[in-house]
Formats: sequence, structure tokens, C-alpha cells
Amino acid sequence: MSYTSVVRIYATTQEPDYDNPWQALTPSNGTGSGVIIGPNRILTGAHVVANATFVQVQKVATPDKYIARVEDICHDCDLALLAIEAEGFMDGIQPPELGELPRLRDRVSVVGYPVGGEEISITEGVVSRIEVQRYSHSQRYLLAVTVDAAINSGNSGGPVFRDGKVSGIAFQKLNNADNIGEMVPAPLIKRFLEGVERKDIPNKVPGLGFATQRLENPTLRKKLGLKEGESGVLVSSVAYDNPSWDILKIGDVLMQINDLPIANNGTVRYRGEYRTRFDVIMGEHHFGDICQLKILRDGEKQDISLTLGGLKYLVPRNQYDTPPTFFIYAGLVFQPLSRNFLSTWKNWWDEGPKEFLYHYYSGMPTEKRQEIVVLSQVLADEINVGYESFYNESIVEVNGETPKNMMDFVHKIEKSDQIVEIRTSGHGLIVLDKAQLQAAHKRILNRYHIRQDRSENLQFT
Repeated sequence: MSYTSVVRIYATTQEPDYDNPWQALTPSNGTGSGVIIGPNRILTGAHVVANATFVQVQKVATPDKYIARVEDICHDCDLALLAIEAEGFMDGIQPPELGELPRLRDRVSVVGYPVGGEEISITEGVVSRIEVQRYSHSQRYLLAVTVDAAINSGNSGGPVFRDGKVSGIAFQKLNNADNIGEMVPAPLIKRFLEGVERKDIPNKVPGLGFATQRLENPTLRKKLGLKEGESGVLVSSVAYDNPSWDILKIGDVLMQINDLPIANNGTVRYRGEYRTRFDVIMGEHHFGDICQLKILRDGEKQDISLTLGGLKYLVPRNQYDTPPTFFIYAGLVFQPLSRNFLSTWKNWWDEGPKEFLYHYYSGMPTEKRQEIVVLSQVLADEINVGYESFYNESIVEVNGETPKNMMDFVHKIEKSDQIVEIRTSGHGLIVLDKAQLQAAHKRILNRYHIRQDRSENLQFT
């Protein structure tokens, strides 16, 4: 078949600097692949154009490049739609059809522009696995298809064909493994394109917002009231202000989601063939969809309707296309703990502060604490002498009160009278005189060439 619909994407990106959140890092250039799926519309990977400031597209065997813009993007499932406004772009091109979810052992072709050459590359392989996987771009667990065709840098965003139809979009490869790559499958692509057409909801993958424990132990199942032949998972925590908040309770046993019975190991039989995590169905839903749950609560079975929406983490996962949130006070730089901030440590999962890692892996938002505010840096000045060792600690109290989130933290600081007392997780005590701060504030910003003391989303005073 002809692969004239496959294009090369050139993206100039500029990422935020979470070490110095008031500025951005130096722009960088990268390439990826994509496929034309409709008139002047190109499907590619979200990570190919994340934080992009300028995007160009080049067709097969054509030296000219066309300027593109990001029309829609879903970082959750690593997909993006580009638009080309130049006339003649579609000349000689017939967009391929979108196929269905492949089956195990189906033969597929990965087409794109891997680094190391200028011409289009085609590698072939078979589908070896279909199950929920962690998407490295978003950290979400969604359905993915594993193939043994080579997927290398530059292939990202390119199509995976089966029987001449687009069956998926290449998005990542497994480290420490040869010729093992993964693609975003057709069901998630269809959900994304449906979301592009809808303007009433965010084009994101919804979630549930609770944590579970497996029920593989028979004594535990008996204690919870499960009968012989019944199965499910135990609801161990429910995240505040998430879809399941005030719907599910700790101690509930989730037995079924929609029409899929949940096994004691937390899996379901997806599409009657593939055993994988029970939240696999999230990749086919939109915000506002209704999910039917069957639970066991206090020994009685109940049917519950849950309206799907966005996930809110105590520590936000990877964020793109948005500047960091920060607040500078007396030369002390504060920001919410996030995966982006953790990534300022090269091997953050090993080198990051243990307190921060605990919040990332195990923390859940509560009504009293919806974000972790951290002191990320101390800009040296006479007003903060003696406090320089308190950086990379979280804020426990401001004037005796625990801040709910970053905005609440700023409010508590600014409504203080003459003295501000801040306690950190390392048992540090910071005391500041607001009268002295008036003179120091402008001096510190000018000394460190900082334009403003806070991010735009905190400009409420």
C-alpha cells in the first residue's frame, strides 16, 4: 500500500523551568511522525508537540514544510490533532480509514521517520499483548497494544497499520527490551476524535478517583461478606473532590463495573478476550458519562451510578502546555508539589526527598489538604538569613493553620497581620516581619531579575 499519508513533524518546544518557575528553559527542536486522517488534519502523539511554540509538517518525498497548529490535544492518552491551513496540502493524498482494535498475533506495520535518516521507515511485526499499560507521557494507566516491530525515537506519533487501516499510533517503547513497542489503540483514538467534535466537555480521559485492595485472601473475603463464587476489590481510600467522592465509601467491595464482573485480583475480561485492570473502560468514556457499579456495602449488594469526571491528585502528574504555579515571599520560593517539580532531580524516584515521594506514590487529596505546598528555593537576602536550609520541605502550617492548597496558602500569608509564622515538615520555624518585607520585596525581585512575585493564576489580589 501507499504511505503518502504519513508525515514528518518538526516541533520547537520550550518547557517550563521548575527549578526557577518564573522562567522557561531554552527552546529545543525535535521530530516525530504523524498521519493525515482527514482534510488538512494530522493525528500524532501529544508528546511530539507538548509545550510546542512552532510546528511544521513535511510530506513524503516533498522538501517543502507546512506550518501547523495544534487543534486539540489529550495528554492523558498521548494523542494530538494538528491542522494545516495551506492550500494544496491534500493534493495526491487519500487519508486512510481508522480500523478496529487488533487481535493477538495480527500482523502490523509501523510507519514513520525514526532518527538517523530522512526517508520514511517501515517495520513489521505482530501484536503480542493487549492490556492496560502505564503511559509514560501522562502516567495514566490505559489500554495499550504491544507489538514486536521496532519503534524508535522519531517514530512517535506515527501510524500502525493493519490491513491498510490505522490500528494505532506509536507512542513508546519498553526500555531494556529489543523491538518491543506500544501503540495507542483504535478505541482510544476514536474516543479522542469524538472529543475533538464535542465542545461542551474537556477532551480528557475521565477517571474514578479511588484506590483499591485485591481480595485474593479467602479469610478477608469472608470477613467482608463475599459468598463462594463472588469476587471484587476492596475500596481502601476515596480521593476528595473526585468523581467517586460521596458515592463510594472506604470498606465497600466493588464487584462489577458496567457489565464486567471484577475478579479478586482487580481485573476484568475486556471485550470477552483480554484480562486486564478493571479501569480499562475509562479509555472509551468522556466526562459526564454514567458508569454503573455493583458494590457490597455492609453485607448488602447495591447498584450505584457514578458520573465520570477528571482526576484530582494530591501530587499532580505530568503537566504540559501550562506554566508552573509559584509564589515568592521574602525571597522564599513556594510552589505545589508535582511530578514536574520532582523531575528536577535526575533520578527523582531514587534521589528525590523521601517525604515528597511518599506523597506522590501514596498521598490522596483530603478536604483539609488538597495540594502539598513546598518551599523549593531560598533567594538569599538579609531578610531570610538563617532560613536557607529549609528548602525542599513542605509547609505544615501558616500562623497555626494548615494550607489546603497553593491559593489558600497565599491567602493565609497575605491576610496575616504584622508577623508571619511558617512551619515546615522538617520542624523548621520561619518568622517574618511584614513591615520589613515591604522594603525587601522589590529589592529581591530586582536582584534576581524576576518580573513578578507570583504566577498568573495567583493574581487574585
